[in-house]
Amino acid sequence: MAFSELQIALIGAGIVAVAMVWGYNAWQDRKHRKTADGIFKGKQADALLGDREAPATAGAAMDELRREPGEKLEPRFPDSIEPADEIVEEPDTVAPETDDVPTADVDADQDIVPETGQVSDSKPLLPEECADAVADCVLTMVALEPVSAPAIWALQNVWAEEMSKAIHWLARDDAAGSWRVVDTDDTGHYREWAVALQLVDRRGPVSESELGRFFDCVQQMAQETGAVPELPSLAETLARAGALDEFCAGVDIQFVLHVVEASGGVFAGTKLRGVAEAAGLMLESDGLFRERDATGSELFSVANLGAEPLAAESIKSLATHGLTLSLDVPRVSDGVQAFDHMLATARQLGDRLGGVLVDAQRAPLSDAMIEAIRGKTRELQARMRDGGISPGSPRALRLFS
Repeated sequence: MAFSELQIALIGAGIVAVAMVWGYNAWQDRKHRKTADGIFKGKQADALLGDREAPATAGAAMDELRREPGEKLEPRFPDSIEPADEIVEEPDTVAPETDDVPTADVDADQDIVPETGQVSDSKPLLPEECADAVADCVLTMVALEPVSAPAIWALQNVWAEEMSKAIHWLARDDAAGSWRVVDTDDTGHYREWAVALQLVDRRGPVSESELGRFFDCVQQMAQETGAVPELPSLAETLARAGALDEFCAGVDIQFVLHVVEASGGVFAGTKLRGVAEAAGLMLESDGLFRERDATGSELFSVANLGAEPLAAESIKSLATHGLTLSLDVPRVSDGVQAFDHMLATARQLGDRLGGVLVDAQRAPLSDAMIEAIRGKTRELQARMRDGGISPGSPRALRLFS
């Protein structure tokens, strides 16, 4: 089909117009890009974080709690996990020194009692043998009206037996002005309640699933009793349990000595019991002789070197190749003194029974080995005290159980 000159002219004009519009738009785009580059040139600070960069994931923040291989870990329980602000000190300002010990989450006007680590704000403290800020996760709830202890006990019976760690219930007695342990025999009514789940024992730390179950059950109980619960961070509590368990594992040592028959023979049970009791040892129901201090706390134990326990009903017919004396370092208040007492008792038993004193490898116990045990005991108990766990204290007895 032939085009007229007019049609050809119109087509050409249209092509030129389209080309001009496209070119204008491209020029405008380049102009705006240059303007934007001039305004936003360089890295801009985040308005909320200042010069800091937020971690890409929650895991990045948790790196602060991870220990590199071979690095010494003292128990430190952060109250929160956040990027650290840059600290700028004024001239002539000296930051106070702090010990690397576990702390509770406290307000500025509250005091911490050094021995228990508990918060004091003129309110009575939770008894350390049942709950404290280091060994436990303590959840509290406050009801509008007093709730009976039997009602609380009935609700917690539904799930408490599922827990592998010890649980203690406490209530604040307003009339007495103190916290008290609540058990099946309590019939009182209380507004303020606390429940403590032990975080660590010798089996390891509490698991995430168990801790989550604990939180959920207490929250449900609060709803059913019209109480308001106070729950800490689950992640921070788990991190605290892991750090505490690692610290405890590093100081959890038991020293043993053996008294064996000098010629390779056996000790007669009838003579053994008389000699042990003459040395101040008492045979207990679990088949162990024990030495206890004036308060009734165990200093060390004496067991049969064989598999058979030293039961009262069978000891007369027992014949054993030796005895094992054990010192549980974290569970005695003065480890060196307890070891020296155990050593003296072992020598006394050996002399009376015709035995010799050997170490765990059945080698004769040398003076150098004795000094090494004393030194290690002293070191371990010093580390415990530095970490806020006094050897032999209620806290230590619970953690090392």
